Amino acid sequence: MDFSNALQHLKDEVKMQRKGWNGKGMYIQIQIPDANSKMTLPYLFMKTADDMFVPWLASQTDMLADDWCIYDDI
Repeated sequence: MDFSNALQHLKDEVKMQRKGWNGKGMYIQIQIPDANSKMTLPYLFMKTADDMFVPWLASQTDMLADDWCIYDDI
């Protein structure tokens, strides 16, 4: 799927990944702040191949890619 479809899934709180990513277990997800959060607006973060969580911004390559899919953690 393309990025616009992936973004809609993210807004529905579905974890997404690209088939082109090399690291096993990598995905992006939306974080919607609550009353206890330091952030006040939703943002995207990535779970990296080494099990770390980092803020994530889409690159031009990510936005133009057609290899987006729902994350499968099996």
